[in-house]
Amino acid sequence: MVSQNKGKIMKSDDQNMLPQILSTRTVAKSRLFEIEAVDLRFSNGEKRTYERFKPGAHQAVMMVPIEGDALLMIREYAVGTERYELSFPKGGVDVGETPKEAANRELKEEIGVGAKRIDFLRTVMTSPSYMRNPMHIFIVQDFYPCKLEGDEPEPLEVVRFPLAKLDELIANPDFNEARNLTALYALRDYLRHQRL
Repeated sequence: MVSQNKGKIMKSDDQNMLPQILSTRTVAKSRLFEIEAVDLRFSNGEKRTYERFKPGAHQAVMMVPIEGDALLMIREYAVGTERYELSFPKGGVDVGETPKEAANRELKEEIGVGAKRIDFLRTVMTSPSYMRNPMHIFIVQDFYPCKLEGDEPEPLEVVRFPLAKLDELIANPDFNEARNLTALYALRDYLRHQRL
């Protein structure tokens, strides 16, 4: 909960004690995911059990490639929606890699280019109520050909989208994943500041 106090935004953990974790236990596990039940006691004595993805060191990256006056995007199958989705390239950070290194590697795997310019845009948390995996978003530019083999089961379609039509992209029903929209809004703000 966030409260406002004389124009200053304060986090609830600034005012109260964080809940005490009484215990954690694994309640489900698959090849990709491990779900924990977390027993908590809040500062007012209330007890609750929450579920979350088991915290780990997993990080991800998303790249917003700009080539001239266009964005480079990919069209990729998403099993969650059971259809092809328009997206920015993205992927995981491997052990021993920095997010910036992962961004360049994923770019090479997904669209067949490396970037000479990689600028950090922001970090987002997808669903902090259930997981702690950060996604680092980068603007990438100044490309050179370099194709690495990725883990995709089929070649990804690269789609060019005009930078001048960002509002159309926001309204595009094939471009609806929250992290992509966050990156697009952050890009729009970034571009506005670059023009000042």
